[in-house]
Amino acid sequence: MQNAQLINGLRLATAMGRLGTESAFEVLARAKALEATGRKVIHLQIGEPDFDTPDNIVEAGVRALRDGYTHYGPAHGLPELREAIAANSLERRGIEHAPDQVLVTPGAKPVMFYVILALCQPGDEVIYPNPGFPIYESMIKFVGARPVPMPLLAKNNFRVDVDRFAADLTDRTRLVILNSPGNPTGGAFTGEDMAAMAELLADRDVIILADEIYKDIIYDQRFHSITQFGDLARKTVRLDGF
Repeated sequence: MQNAQLINGLRLATAMGRLGTESAFEVLARAKALEATGRKVIHLQIGEPDFDTPDNIVEAGVRALRDGYTHYGPAHGLPELREAIAANSLERRGIEHAPDQVLVTPGAKPVMFYVILALCQPGDEVIYPNPGFPIYESMIKFVGARPVPMPLLAKNNFRVDVDRFAADLTDRTRLVILNSPGNPTGGAFTGEDMAAMAELLADRDVIILADEIYKDIIYDQRFHSITQFGDLARKTVRLDGF
């Protein structure tokens, strides 16, 4: 039995003790502290550009504020934005989605949170990439499910070991998280990798969270989405962004 967490004498829910952190922000805080002492630091910890937001984007934001886009909008996102996202997916990736299948969120973490919270509970297993984005494992543990790491090794170019993946699939597997190209390795799954996993998942009662946020940062091979194989699109949540 886990002990309750205490902060300033206040008792928190037991689940809070299972919630991890994103270590990149801890490193950022230490880097900022070094900069404050006059040290020159090259930031490699946070995934953001080292330049300011381009002027045309800033002006578009200001114009939207002046045009009255300051009130509550549809919970799923503005219809015209969802239509544009669906059109972009088809045009650039050949992946077709209806606008009503698009959900707009402020960042990628809410998608991870919603999917894991909605699908997983104690007794369930979730296969996730390791090394990978730390929030995957953190959220799996938070809901009480069992994290099952998918080893991504340098000797295999950080690709999935399909035989190991097949062995890790059980009747308790509820969710499989894929991240290709991956954070932090940069490794990308090949079409053969995706096809093999799709075949293994086709007849299972398993949902897939395909984190494809880095789809445009790939140069020496073709990007492949699990949704392009078999009938996997019907049980896949694609996490994407711009």
